[in-house]
Amino acid sequence: MDRLLVLARHGQSEWNLKNLFTGWKDPGLTDLGIEEARNAGRRLKEMGVQFDVAYTSDLSRAQRTCKLILEEIGQPDLKTIADQALNERDYGDLSGLNKDDARTRWGEEQVHIWRRSYDVPPPGGESLKDTVARVLPYYIREILPRVMRGERVLVAAHGNSLRALVMVLDGLTSETIPGLELATGIPLVYKLNADTTVADKKVLEG
Repeated sequence: MDRLLVLARHGQSEWNLKNLFTGWKDPGLTDLGIEEARNAGRRLKEMGVQFDVAYTSDLSRAQRTCKLILEEIGQPDLKTIADQALNERDYGDLSGLNKDDARTRWGEEQVHIWRRSYDVPPPGGESLKDTVARVLPYYIREILPRVMRGERVLVAAHGNSLRALVMVLDGLTSETIPGLELATGIPLVYKLNADTTVADKKVLEG
């Protein structure tokens, strides 16, 4: 029994390129982002990975990434479940702002706290702690049972929603998780033990 779980952050988005806070806004992928997603699929194909089900968010950059990965591994019609629970962290009033402009307005230290602290939300938005509180119950209820039944599951989502899962899988704390950055288009391949702990983890870099 594989108990295989693959996490993939979406490829570069148009707003990643422009250095904007994105959150629940819905820009598409850049040409580089499309290629990153395809490369993720190619690396998984080289490993011989096939999936039984895929999960993604309500946002198009994650959905397109998921679709491109599945096309590359030859499973374009795989059952794919999209849910808002896997959306990126909501940046609230920062959404759509250039990160440098935000630093000018609120100060380097304040913006750093909003971006990297565990439990301080930006105005009108979510902290990483809030994101964990949204993502983790969905993972426990919907995704983990499938993995534990031996289904091979792909989750194509966002930097912060996936950080919430990596925090649990890798045993990170509220002190260590703020330092974790997930690269766009790089799959994390987990195999789980029967007690849901991690048996093996591979980072499929280029």
